[in-house]
Amino acid sequence: MYEELMEKAIEVSKNSYSPYSKFAVGACVLAESGKTYVGCNFENSSFGMSICAERNAIGTAIANGERKLKAVAIYSPNQDNCFPCGSCRQVMHEFCSSDEEFDVIVKEGENLKVYNLAFLLPESFSL
Repeated sequence: MYEELMEKAIEVSKNSYSPYSKFAVGACVLAESGKTYVGCNFENSSFGMSICAERNAIGTAIANGERKLKAVAIYSPNQDNCFPCGSCRQVMHEFCSSDEEFDVIVKEGENLKVYNLAFLLPESFSL
């Protein structure tokens, strides 16, 4: 299953709009429903308005009625182990069933590495 998520992340990374950083990223989230949603990063000349691939994919899931997510695969052709930024980690936390049950999948060479969100975002903030 995680290989399929990574394949979708790799494919959507080709649609990245990253003329400033030249750092393309693709992401594919798996919802509790079993459906998957993809997103790529897109930049703006006002850098603060740029959107990460992970938040783009999560936003698409939300727009399609999803509220609980199980995993995300993240890929960049620019680097192995493309981990989510802090903002994306916090958004993932908002829409997962539990940090221990939410997996973040990255590519290291030809292998996939899986981390749970609790490891990547210890002592996360929630209401």
